[in-house]
Amino acid sequence: MLFVVASHGHCFDGLSSAVLFTRLMHERGLSQAKFEYKACGYGMNQQRSDEKILVGDENAILDYRFKSSPKLTWYFDHHRTAFPTEADREAFDAAHNPNYFFDATYSSCTKLIADTAFKQFGFSDPKLDPLVRFADIVDSARFDSPEQAIDRSDPIMRLVSVVEHYGDDGFYGQLVPELLQKPLTEVATSSAVNERYKPLGKKHERFVERVRDKSEVQGRVVFVDLTETLLESVGKFVTYALYPQSVYSVLVGVLKGGPKISVGYNPWSGKPLDADISAICARYGGGGHPVVGGISFAANDVERARLVAREIAKELAG
Repeated sequence: MLFVVASHGHCFDGLSSAVLFTRLMHERGLSQAKFEYKACGYGMNQQRSDEKILVGDENAILDYRFKSSPKLTWYFDHHRTAFPTEADREAFDAAHNPNYFFDATYSSCTKLIADTAFKQFGFSDPKLDPLVRFADIVDSARFDSPEQAIDRSDPIMRLVSVVEHYGDDGFYGQLVPELLQKPLTEVATSSAVNERYKPLGKKHERFVERVRDKSEVQGRVVFVDLTETLLESVGKFVTYALYPQSVYSVLVGVLKGGPKISVGYNPWSGKPLDADISAICARYGGGGHPVVGGISFAANDVERARLVAREIAKELAG
C-alpha cells in the first residue's frame, strides 16, 4: 500500500506535521504501508499538491492549501489562506470527510494534528512531545526575544535552518523516519545535520549584514530590498533583532525559484497587531497567517515584486 503525504516543504512545521501524521497512521494499523513524502511550496518552480502527486492508495495534504480531489483522504491545515477561493472552501465543506481538519486558531499544523489525534482517535506519543512543542514555537514565533529567534547556537535552531534550506522530497523522506525513531535532540546534533549546517552558518551571517545595509525605516515598518543579488539564506526575525522598535517588516528578495516578499509582525515590539498579514498577502496571490505571510512571483517579475513590496510597506506604515 502506498501512502502519499504532501506537506509544506522547507518548513519545520511542515516536516513535523509529516512526522506526527505518519506516527498516527502507524497507530491506526498502517505501519506496513510505504510512505512517500512530497514537499510542496508556493514558489514558481515548487510542486503543488495536485493530481500529479496524489497517486497513493491514500493521500494526505498537511500544512498546505486545500486541493479538492476524490483522491484526497486526509487533510490538516491551520492557515487562514488554506482555501484560495470560495469554491475551494465550499468543496471542503461539501466533502463531509471526517478526516479533513482545518482550524485557523491553531498556531501550528503539528499542534493541530497532535490535539486532533488525541481528541478524535485517543492517541498521543509523549516521545514526540518535544517536536510538537518546538514546531509550535517556531511557527508562531513564540521565542523569548528576537535574538533567541536568530540564535543558531541551539542545535534545534540549526536543524530548523537545515530544514528551511534543504527541505525537499528526498530530505523529508530521510528525516521523517529518523524523527520517528530518535529523539529530536539526537537528530539535531547528528553529524549529518551539522555538516549540512556548516555552509548555512556563514550564509546566515552574510544575510544579517545585507539586511543591516539595505534596511529602510519607514515609520513603524522596516522595508528591505535585497533584489540586487540572489539570496543565499533567509532569516524571518533578523529585522526585529536589528530594529526592536519596529512593528512590521517587509522584505523582498530573489530566491532560486524567483522573487519573494516576506511580511511579518514583530511580536516583541510591544505594539498591538492591527493588520491581517495573511489577507494582505492573499490580495497579491500569496498567503500565510495573521502575523506572517509571503508572496511568490515568476522569475522575470522582479520589478513587480519590488513594487508590491513597497505598496505593502506603505499600507502597514499607516
